[in-house]
Amino acid sequence: MAYTVHELAKLSGVTVRTLHFYDELGLLAPAYHGANGYRYYEEKQLLLLQQILFFRELGFDLKQIKKLIAQRGFDVDAALKAHREALQQSIRRTRRLIRTIDNTLAHREGKKRMKAATMFQGFDEARQAEHERYLVNRFGKEAEKGIAESRMKVKNWSKADWEKSGAEWNGICQDLVRLMKANARPESSEVQKVIGKHFEWLKNFWTPNKDSYAGHAELIVDSDLRNAYDKHDPNLAGYMARGIKAFAARLA
Repeated sequence: MAYTVHELAKLSGVTVRTLHFYDELGLLAPAYHGANGYRYYEEKQLLLLQQILFFRELGFDLKQIKKLIAQRGFDVDAALKAHREALQQSIRRTRRLIRTIDNTLAHREGKKRMKAATMFQGFDEARQAEHERYLVNRFGKEAEKGIAESRMKVKNWSKADWEKSGAEWNGICQDLVRLMKANARPESSEVQKVIGKHFEWLKNFWTPNKDSYAGHAELIVDSDLRNAYDKHDPNLAGYMARGIKAFAARLA
């Protein structure tokens, strides 16, 4: 069954102007144009629009969405499963935030004493869920495996374990900043030695290999991971990414 642009707008809740705009962007073209010049959309286009709206709901901009759905081998079923998991995580986080609100209200009303550590439950999960969603949408099933492995490895970590890991990571960043300011090349033995420590450190969370470690270099530069590196030095992310790619190229 084919739908006109007005019928699809009414069906989806998206305005006719927005559908025209998606067509102009090359994001959602109609199945065909009728003799009357009208745009007509079929099931394939309806499913693609659904994907676009899912991505929009999850915070992706149109440029990101176009890049994702244009990837060779874009898997609609895998994307739907990723959307479902992201929404489930959002539901879990929302429930935790609601509990935090309820506990805070009870605390303010003098009904229940609230520990300081519980005042912020639910906030960290949002950033983590957003990052995991980005990984799955960008790297697919391999990212899902890595996320599952990471969860298993850290599920019993104590506060001391996290603090130790954080200190190791900070030390790696500090060493790289020092070498960068000394004009050491990312491919140099001194830098590669520190990159090797980073490679081993990552094994606390997931098992990197030649391809995945090279991919990690890209994430450091163009994902929210960069924010953590920028706190050490605005040039660290790019410098480290070049070092990682050089290291990954030597892996078997």
